[in-house]
Amino acid sequence: MRINKYIASSGFASRRKADELIEAGQVKVNGAALKEPGYDVQDGDIVEVSGHLIQASEELVYYMLNKPRGYITSTKDEQDRPTVMDLMTDVTARVFPVGRLDYDSAGLLIMTNDGALSQHIAHPRNKVWKTYEAEVQGDLNLAKMEVFKRGIVIEGRKTAPAEGKILKQKGDMSLVEVKICEGRNRQVRKMFAALGCKVTYLQRKQIGELRLGHLHEGDYRKLTREEINYLKNC
Repeated sequence: MRINKYIASSGFASRRKADELIEAGQVKVNGAALKEPGYDVQDGDIVEVSGHLIQASEELVYYMLNKPRGYITSTKDEQDRPTVMDLMTDVTARVFPVGRLDYDSAGLLIMTNDGALSQHIAHPRNKVWKTYEAEVQGDLNLAKMEVFKRGIVIEGRKTAPAEGKILKQKGDMSLVEVKICEGRNRQVRKMFAALGCKVTYLQRKQIGELRLGHLHEGDYRKLTREEINYLKNC
């Protein structure tokens, strides 16, 4: 949606006034002052006008999806691979995924059209913990898991302190639980790789206190009002 129409749809100002606000540098998209009056607002964009966060008048919707492996966490894919949107078969609102869950990983994914909620959950400063269960191959022990608390350097940058514990072990295979408050690309896999181990299966079980529960892979459901209020305030 064109930015001036988006602002008008929110009820903040008319399209003509929106153009004036853009020219005056009063409109920001994702924290940066807008320089293009013809900008098309994308799914997940955070739009501010004169310091006020705004939302087009589209009804806000919130879903929990149990993403299977083999789907891209995106609204579209240039390589024509299946995306999580292909699973949301009867949702008419233009939803988008909150945060990342890589192609080879499964589990809890929030789908919404609420950009402010997406930013709140995804930003590390808010410390919204994401809990994963992983099957890991390699020499893994308690001492290595303690490194998670101190942070692990991946791609030249140290991760924020995380939590990890071994649930069970058999031979060189371990079942572990990991909690992180960041969302860097393939972060859990890269953290274990830095310890000389390989993740063979990864599932996100929880975001904050919101649990995947018994939702089957590939299925989704609407969040309850209590769950939505929790996510907005956690």
